Amino acid sequence: MCCGDDCECRPLGFLLGLPFAFLSLILSIVGVIIWIVGLALTCICPCCLCVTIIVELALGLIKAPIHVMEWFTSKIPC
Repeated sequence: MCCGDDCECRPLGFLLGLPFAFLSLILSIVGVIIWIVGLALTCICPCCLCVTIIVELALGLIKAPIHVMEWFTSKIPC
């Protein structure tokens, strides 16, 4: 329940963000696949810096749904 200016419950922002969170969830699944392949390639050849960068980008994709929901709930007032 919202009881002030610093409230964290923003159901409207949550509901508006759901379609975008679903799209970012699909990107997150792609990120998991890229992360698994990149991790295997890093184990095979650890000297490849580009594979390490791709794995880091894949981790960003995996965290995308959380960032999308946080962004939407922060933009909509209580």
